[in-house]
Amino acid sequence: MARARRTSIRQGCFALATVSVCLAAVPATAQQSQGDKLNELSQSEENWVMQCKNYDCNHFSESTQVNAENVQNLTPAWSFSTGVLNGHEGAPIVVDGMMYINGPYPNNVFALDLDDPNRIVWQYKPKQDPAARSVACCDVVNRGLAYYPGDGDTPPLVIETLLDGHLLALNAETGEQYWKLEVMDPSVGQTLTQSPYVVKDKVIVGSSGAELGVRGVVTAFNVKTGEQEWRAYATGPDEDLLLADDFNINNPQYGQEGLGTKTWEGDAWKIGGGTNWGWYAYDPEEELFYYGSGNPAPWNETMRPGDNKWTMTIFGRDLETGEAKFGYQKTPHDEWDYAGVNVMMLSEQEIDGEKRKLLTHPDRNGILYSLDRTNGDLVRADKMDDTVNWVKHVDMESGQPVRDPEYGTRMDHRSKDICPSAMGYHNQGVDSYDPNQQLFFIGMNHLCMDWEPYMLPYRAGQFFVGANVWTYPGPKGNREEGTGSGQVKAYDAKTGDFKWEVMERFAVWGGTTATAGNLVFYGTLDGFIKARDSRTGELLWKFKLPSGVIGHPITYMHDGTQYVGINYGVGGWPGVGLVFDLNDPSAGLGAVGAFKELANHTQMGGGFIAFSLDGESPYTKDIQTGEYQSQSASAGNDRQASN
Repeated sequence: MARARRTSIRQGCFALATVSVCLAAVPATAQQSQGDKLNELSQSEENWVMQCKNYDCNHFSESTQVNAENVQNLTPAWSFSTGVLNGHEGAPIVVDGMMYINGPYPNNVFALDLDDPNRIVWQYKPKQDPAARSVACCDVVNRGLAYYPGDGDTPPLVIETLLDGHLLALNAETGEQYWKLEVMDPSVGQTLTQSPYVVKDKVIVGSSGAELGVRGVVTAFNVKTGEQEWRAYATGPDEDLLLADDFNINNPQYGQEGLGTKTWEGDAWKIGGGTNWGWYAYDPEEELFYYGSGNPAPWNETMRPGDNKWTMTIFGRDLETGEAKFGYQKTPHDEWDYAGVNVMMLSEQEIDGEKRKLLTHPDRNGILYSLDRTNGDLVRADKMDDTVNWVKHVDMESGQPVRDPEYGTRMDHRSKDICPSAMGYHNQGVDSYDPNQQLFFIGMNHLCMDWEPYMLPYRAGQFFVGANVWTYPGPKGNREEGTGSGQVKAYDAKTGDFKWEVMERFAVWGGTTATAGNLVFYGTLDGFIKARDSRTGELLWKFKLPSGVIGHPITYMHDGTQYVGINYGVGGWPGVGLVFDLNDPSAGLGAVGAFKELANHTQMGGGFIAFSLDGESPYTKDIQTGEYQSQSASAGNDRQASN
């Protein structure tokens, strides 16, 4: 695919590839990157500039002011309501004393000054096509904002996706719209729920909509101007997939040329899914970014014979060109909706006496994969729980899963007790890695299912699933009560062992955050934020929030105080029954039955709470902070000062 023509853009609207672009007045800018200021900002514990904390996506903070010895003294410092009640995935970002926070549809954005978070510095409320809500798969969520630090010509920008398929940039200082792109089309089922990903002078974004027969794509835009730089698909001809000439040269057994069409019947690849709406990581030394493509469409495997490449694939792509250096398909010919868009975490560890640059990925299919991120070599593939049953093991030479046919799916048959369920033993949560302990902390689901496929025609903009699903807690939970559907585990990628593990009442949907204070934080669907000792798993602290959690915690330093914060607002896929008042156990693509008990523990909400030791905040340091000063009082003070 040819690159979009580079131009100097000042103002107006124009057509670019398959998108339309409208920009406010923008000065002409040099196209070369001025260095990686974003990466530098991410190293400061006063900032949380990316959803994943940093390019490694390790969700780890070096801060130790709050630690395992004093965490019991955490109390609320301040809070903020977004004014919206649907599911709040993702988290705010924090940059140089400012917090930027958004929420689900209608995707309003707020800027708060952390010296006085009571005051909204600016707010942006976009106008959207409300029809997008009808094609959103699993609630109208949004996974958070991204940030570009600006350069001499371009101001700092806050980047957001809108449910109706737009990508936009806001001036971080004023909230004014800087540019806006229409990158997806809701009329054919495309929506945007992902957090955009900024690297250097690019913003990268995927799409949602595989459940409506959308063809998956990842696109890079120039973050300064909105110009499209490259676009790569998950299915179709090699030139559409942007496969490098040496694609998978180190692992030809994964597959190389022509498979984006040959592994599909006829033109089924054109409506074949493979969307990506999850999390990215980036290695500046390799100049590669990493992400996972999602499930094939439809869910009914009978309707799409073949391996269905390159859905369900971990890609390593060149940042500048978009070319794929490697692609490892984890679940060929997926039969269970094990969309592989989950978090990618980068680390360097010694495996069998050799230092390896790892990419570790907890997949929805219940396998924890570690790849050599330089070439795609499969290093480890461990079951996330011993109850995973669709696969016996992964063949380490071929990379192929060795299936258990008892848990396969087929027409005119209800397959029972498949573990994990379509919701996966892991889903959209962002997990963490402690480089000091060399442990990953994984927030998990513990859910299994029955599955019964059926035939259906494709119609653009309508759901294209083809399976009824009944979901319930796994064998370690209480299926009669509908509880015991969550786990948290400490995983050692060097050995494949779990150092500790604990059960939770409901799925740990939002993920974890680890700190050098020997803590791991996470939120629960029933509305708690919890802290455990990351060395032992011991529960040290918890606080009941106004609503359940499907987002991830953050921590940052401000004015000498360490804050721990989290979004609350139940919803997302696990909360669709509660949010939309559904009762059929198979409704919500199986979620209603799985979380039938959830409404007895929490209700809808929407906001953010920050905690600190003893509740220290700008308002306890100076009780006059944010107080109203009348003009008469000010005048009196001035007269006293003059006397």
